[in-house]
Amino acid sequence: MSKIYILHENDEWTDHLTERLEELNLPYELWHLDQGTLDLTSEPPEGIFYNRISASSHTRDHRYAPEFTEAVLAWLERHERTIVNGSRALRLEVSKVNQYMALNQAGIHTPKTITVAGKENILDAARQMDMESFITKHNRAGKGQGVQLFHSTEALREYLDSDAFEEPVDGITLIQQYIEAPEPYIVRHEFVGGKFVYGVKVDTSEGFELCPADACSIEDLYCPTDAGAQTPKAKFEVLENYRPPIVNDYEKFLQQNHIDVAGIEAIQDREGRFYTYDVNTNTNYNSDAEAKAGIYGMLELAKYLGGLLQKSLV
Repeated sequence: MSKIYILHENDEWTDHLTERLEELNLPYELWHLDQGTLDLTSEPPEGIFYNRISASSHTRDHRYAPEFTEAVLAWLERHERTIVNGSRALRLEVSKVNQYMALNQAGIHTPKTITVAGKENILDAARQMDMESFITKHNRAGKGQGVQLFHSTEALREYLDSDAFEEPVDGITLIQQYIEAPEPYIVRHEFVGGKFVYGVKVDTSEGFELCPADACSIEDLYCPTDAGAQTPKAKFEVLENYRPPIVNDYEKFLQQNHIDVAGIEAIQDREGRFYTYDVNTNTNYNSDAEAKAGIYGMLELAKYLGGLLQKSLV
C-alpha cells in the first residue's frame, strides 16, 4: 500500500503533522533515522517520502542522523521515488555555508560572513571582519546553537578562553556581521510546496533561541514598559497581509534548489534592507501564533503531502 513516509530523528516534532495526516485520513509511516540498517540492493516501497532531518540532531544525541539520512535519500533517489526535501535540501540544512552560497547564487543578500576551521583561527577571523559588533555561530547548528554577540575582539578572546565556548560539531565556526534592527525581531517566512504560506514575526529581545516548535517553547515574554499591566508579549506572531517583494526571490530560490518545505529567516536593518541568514528545511510551526491567525502550517503540509500521494496513485 502506497503511503506517506516521514524521515525524521525527533518524535516531538512529528506529533502535529501526524495528527493532521490522521485528520485527513492519510496513510503514513514514521522512519526514525537516528540509526539502522539499509540494504542497498533492495527497492524502496512506493509512496511519498518527506525528509525533515534537522541540523540540530546532534543536540539530541543523534549525531549521525543526517549522514544516515543522506544514504537513505541516495537510495530513494536512485529508485526515482517522490521525495519532499531531498538530498539537496539536506545539504543546505546541515551547512550555513552552503545556504549562503546558494542564496547568493540566487541574488539574495546575506550578512558578511567569514568561515573558520580551528578554534585558534577564530580571533584572527574576527579581526579580519573589522566590525565593532559581530556574531559567532556554528555552521551546522539549529536552535540558535553557538550564536553569541560580541562588541569587541577582547570580549571574544575571553569567551574563547572560557568554559562557555561551544565547539561546533563539524569544526566550522562562522564570524558574521551583526545586523542591528530598529526593533528586536526577525521574520521567518514559511513555505509549503515551494509556495509562501505566511510570515511570522519572532521577538529576539531575549536572545537567539528562535525555534518555533511547541517542544522548544518558552513562556511568553512580559513587556516592561507598563509595569502595572503586566501584559504578556507573544514571542511568535503571524503577520497579516504580509508579502514583501523578497518572497518572490525566496520562491525562486527554493525551486532552484529543489526545496519544497522551508522556513527562511531574515532581518531588516535601519535602512530597511533585508539580510537573509538562515534556511530551515525541517521547519516547525508555533501553534499559539497559528491559532490566533487561523492558519496552520502542518495542515497545509499534510494537504500538500496528501495531494502528492493522490497524484502518485493515478
